[in-house]
Amino acid sequence: MAGSASSATTPSSSSPATDTGTKVFSNSVGITSLLTFVILILAWLVGFASRLFAIVRFESIIHEFDPWFNYRATHHMVEHGFYNFLNWFDDRAWYPLGRIVGGTVYPGLMLTSGGIHYILSLLNIPIHIRDVCVFLAPTFSGLTAIATYFLTKELWTPGAGLFAACFIAISPGYTSRSVAGSYDNEVINFVCGMFQFTYFLWVRSVKTGSIFWASLTALSYFYMVSAWGGYVFIINLIPLHVLALIMIGRYSSKIYVGEYCLCGMCLEIFQLIAALKYAQRRITRKQFVTLFIGGVSITFLVGFAFIAFLTYAGYIAPWSGRFYSLWDTGYAKIHIPIIASVSEHQPTTWVSFFFDLHITAAVFPVGLWYCVKNVNDERVF
Repeated sequence: MAGSASSATTPSSSSPATDTGTKVFSNSVGITSLLTFVILILAWLVGFASRLFAIVRFESIIHEFDPWFNYRATHHMVEHGFYNFLNWFDDRAWYPLGRIVGGTVYPGLMLTSGGIHYILSLLNIPIHIRDVCVFLAPTFSGLTAIATYFLTKELWTPGAGLFAACFIAISPGYTSRSVAGSYDNEVINFVCGMFQFTYFLWVRSVKTGSIFWASLTALSYFYMVSAWGGYVFIINLIPLHVLALIMIGRYSSKIYVGEYCLCGMCLEIFQLIAALKYAQRRITRKQFVTLFIGGVSITFLVGFAFIAFLTYAGYIAPWSGRFYSLWDTGYAKIHIPIIASVSEHQPTTWVSFFFDLHITAAVFPVGLWYCVKNVNDERVF
């Protein structure tokens, strides 16, 4: 009787207060997830609807010269197959010389549209490849918002990610390159958010030091390279990020793993740093300083001589006119007028920043201040 009485008076582990707290917590998590999903869907819909003005006012058609060629190449690949596309000689392009299409284009755009058309055909949804090309940019514009959300969430908080997703969905700079019918190579990288997605995977690999995330970063990088030649102007942020981390003393094995799968010049620098840190623990400071100065000097001289030899022998091509224009804005106008004739190669005016960036031009300094105030490996990026 005493035992039963004591057991009756002893409170159970799952008290009503605990159950209530668990229910409130689960409800709050559910509401947060629902709001996040709804906001991202609305950002996608706003981005999609704001890019349909051209076809609503006129008709479903490809416009501009480069998108028309990309559409012809995609149509040829869908009709004759991918292997025939790789060996296709287009006698209508650059007439009368013609063009070997397979080896001179970035096939990521064509493969993406062709893959979507193939999947829709398997589902018995009749659609012309032209309509896939026309609606590719506005349909996938939401991926930019979602990729931006994940990137900002990884850098800061989910709330900041939602704001960033909404801002990028209505950004005039993105909208101008992703309207319906603008079937250009920028569609994959800008509109589909491959840059943001690659950066998200890179930041994730830096935070976790996981080979899995580093491998996904390399695969995303490969897909991005296959879709657009201008990737070199932006993807160099990754080695610059690594170099900045090294210079401020934030080198770690996690960064080594993340950069290893991407390779490049930073990988060689990492190998040198790892060797120096190993030697630093096993020799005196004086010996280490002598080894460091001698090793850096010899490596620099040998590398410079090797690169100079390869350049002289023709194995390394010189910089193109686009890269020279980065250092001298008047170079193309004097030496290569055809580059200067393209508006996107002209120096950007100050007014363009406010027209293209919209509200982000005003909130950018605040975000930069918070990142500098609370700095870590990923926020240096």
